[in-house]
Amino acid sequence: MTTLVLTVVGADRAGLVAAVADVVDANGGNWETSELAELAGAFAGIIEVSVADDRVDDLRAALTGLDGLLTVAVHASETSPTDDVDMRRLAFTVLGNDRPGIVREISATLSAHDLSIERMSSETYDAAMSGGRLFEAKIVARAAASVDIDAVQSALEELAAEIQVDVTLGS
Repeated sequence: MTTLVLTVVGADRAGLVAAVADVVDANGGNWETSELAELAGAFAGIIEVSVADDRVDDLRAALTGLDGLLTVAVHASETSPTDDVDMRRLAFTVLGNDRPGIVREISATLSAHDLSIERMSSETYDAAMSGGRLFEAKIVARAAASVDIDAVQSALEELAAEIQVDVTLGS
């Protein structure tokens, strides 16, 4: 079996997920994992699909038939299930007044300590009492066993004080 990662984007409307699922199924693929969302009127997602080696080209060709409905990019997976064996995860939440640069600062700190962002979701919303905008992100980062997690936590705490956000570890 071959694992493919599909990225999809298009104007949001009913039936987009069904259209992709139909193509995957009709070409012998299996929908494994996905993250899908509507953002500002656009539908976007990333989908992991497994398919028999001899059906990969057929599935790729069939997905091009979705042009006009969705833009689909197909990427061959470059990892195997054993690549993650010695990895550790660090989960945390960032919350503070919204301003440009929060994601840049957090991601730069993680990168400087050799962590890779595995999953991140973020949003901005109106603060209940102050009338301003709040930024909130939930992040799961992946690190090799050799990474000093205590040093990463200290760096995140220092950054939180510097850019005036709350970082809650283990969330």
